[in-house]
Amino acid sequence: MERRFVRWLAALYPPVCALCGDAGADGLDLCAGCRADLPRLQRGCPGCGRPLPERAAGGLCGRCLRRRPAYATVYAPYRYAPPVDRLIAEFKFRGRLANARLLGELLVRAARADGRAPPPVLIPVPLHPRRLRGRGYNQSVELARPLARAFGSRLEVDCVRRLRATAPQMSLPAKRRRANVRGVFAMRGGCRLSGAVAVVDDVMTTGATVDELARVLLRAGAASVEVWSIARAGQARSR
Repeated sequence: MERRFVRWLAALYPPVCALCGDAGADGLDLCAGCRADLPRLQRGCPGCGRPLPERAAGGLCGRCLRRRPAYATVYAPYRYAPPVDRLIAEFKFRGRLANARLLGELLVRAARADGRAPPPVLIPVPLHPRRLRGRGYNQSVELARPLARAFGSRLEVDCVRRLRATAPQMSLPAKRRRANVRGVFAMRGGCRLSGAVAVVDDVMTTGATVDELARVLLRAGAASVEVWSIARAGQARSR
């Protein structure tokens, strides 16, 4: 019944490309041409996910060799570059929630194509209540929903709270980002973790936010923490 309804809905409202306005393809709000233009991350550091040059030797990037983050690994199928950055910005700052469905589906399809599956528990990066009221939704939650449905993971949206409002990370120089989020997360009472969990975020830049959150989750009993994001920014040098 549900599949029949989805087919009926697709026939009534056929997908339209979110980038150029042409007809969507393969059930996505993207045409085939715009989908081909998406910047796939071909080679990333196995520790932090930073894009690596094709000529780089295998293994961790220089930053991870100097200081391993608290999370174990990162899965981000795209680089934070045009036109993915536009899709994220319109979703995150301009209320275009249709892009959440598109980005979430792209994440699911990329993971399946890469033979990846998230852990049994997904924890979206929480927003401070003030920012959540202003935006009306948490972009990380909206991205995590299709991931949880596709892979049967449990979505935990109330396990972690943000203790204070912080300056947006992307507005700060890299050296200040770690201090900006230090001590900003706390577990809610009664929430217990075990086994592997995944932090879900829209875009990963320096990784300071998810590193701080991973430390909180590990102290709460998580055996390991992965980071799942639609896109990864920055570049890294190989060792």
